[in-house]
Amino acid sequence: MNHHLRNLGFLFCAAACLAAPPAATAQTWPTKQPIKLIAVFPPGGSVDQVARLLAQPLSVQLGQSVMVENKGGASGSIGAAAVAAAPPDGYTFAVVFDTHGVNPSLIPGLPFDSKKDLAPVVLIGTGAMVLATQAESNFKTFADVVAAAKQKSGANYGSIGSGSLGHLAMALLAKSGGMEFQHIPYKGGGPLMNDALAGHVPLAIGSVFLVKPHIDSKRVRALAVTTSARSPHLPGVPTMAESGFAGFDAPAWWAVLAPAKTPPEILKRMNEELNKILRQPDVAKRLDAQGIDVVAGSSDSARVFIERQMDIWGKVVKDNNIKAD
Repeated sequence: MNHHLRNLGFLFCAAACLAAPPAATAQTWPTKQPIKLIAVFPPGGSVDQVARLLAQPLSVQLGQSVMVENKGGASGSIGAAAVAAAPPDGYTFAVVFDTHGVNPSLIPGLPFDSKKDLAPVVLIGTGAMVLATQAESNFKTFADVVAAAKQKSGANYGSIGSGSLGHLAMALLAKSGGMEFQHIPYKGGGPLMNDALAGHVPLAIGSVFLVKPHIDSKRVRALAVTTSARSPHLPGVPTMAESGFAGFDAPAWWAVLAPAKTPPEILKRMNEELNKILRQPDVAKRLDAQGIDVVAGSSDSARVFIERQMDIWGKVVKDNNIKAD
């Protein structure tokens, strides 16, 4: 055997030996240690509730304990940064919200690259946001809002914060319709709805989960939803798209991400297990109660969806010079 062939054999062995550890990790995964789901918002919100909803069935299916750890702050970017920096061994995942698609353009100097440093595992689901008004208000329909926003004085609305998806959706709406809206940012959904119920803010935009209880108690009136199709939770409420803004679509969304260099076999297995969970009727029902319509599907379709959201809202942030709270 000449030395060239011997060298080649040695190279092959070296390449194979180098490739061995990740493959071995994938084969023994997840026996080594508990899996962490990092919820990138504090306890109590939808991200925390979604993470807890997935943890228990995931633990049963993988035969390994799954813990939820809350790492809130900076619109979810602190938790996402922690996962981007975590070892890519299949033991740390992030549960994120739609702010993940806005943060790259909204927060200067993020310590990670949202597209390159995190790998989407699955898009859990999407949900509509609702534009609502106090039951006694003069805004009877979405057309009344459009008419008011075309006047010089414009129209005021509140959202859960500067740079929130509701804020960006209204900025996009204003630009596409030559309208003027004054934005009043609140520190979260509780304070926003308190002021909306009291009539201190004429319009409020928030998730179905946040607004629907007050629609059901007849204290606020829903005027329009932000998704391209009507919400199954509010079938009688028109979309902005069907109300003169064709193609308008601003869904809230929830997804599971992993550190980018996680072995593909682990990502594939995690995607399969999460899809199984999302197909369970009781899980779908509990997500439905949060105003979340299950999407599921491949990690590729999740990546396409998330990157498109980053591009759409990045442009809105730039065009409107929007700053974070």
